[in-house]
Amino acid sequence: MTTQHTATLTYEESLLHHSNRLPSERANDMQELFKNVASAIALVVEGAAALIIAYGAMEALFGSAIAIVRKHTVGVRKRVWLCFGMWLLLGLEFELAADIIRTAIAPTWTDIGQLGAIAVIRTFLNYFLEQDLEKYESRGETAKTAAPA
Repeated sequence: MTTQHTATLTYEESLLHHSNRLPSERANDMQELFKNVASAIALVVEGAAALIIAYGAMEALFGSAIAIVRKHTVGVRKRVWLCFGMWLLLGLEFELAADIIRTAIAPTWTDIGQLGAIAVIRTFLNYFLEQDLEKYESRGETAKTAAPA
């Protein structure tokens, strides 16, 4: 019974303490809460990115092993590479989203600079990887239409 009484007093004291706080202190608490929530969401998104990239890597590894064992042509290896490239693009997009979420609430200039640098690097990676993927996909489409039926 003493434990419950102590817990109740602690809770009541906590309520009294919070009611006597300045609005700026409450705003700081809300800001800290939003930062914590954003950080948790960013962590989940980064975890999803890691899973996406890991899945793509395992799929590519498995496809490459099959292509090697069965001595398939270059076309099979290119399809494996194209598929892996798409998984990488998706994973990079998730990573960028996590960075944006992390710096969305009350960023410092350092956070903004780091996000900008990361965004530029990932955007260039995405752009050039997407260009390669489109180039090889269009080659595949051209070869399919040019081949006699």
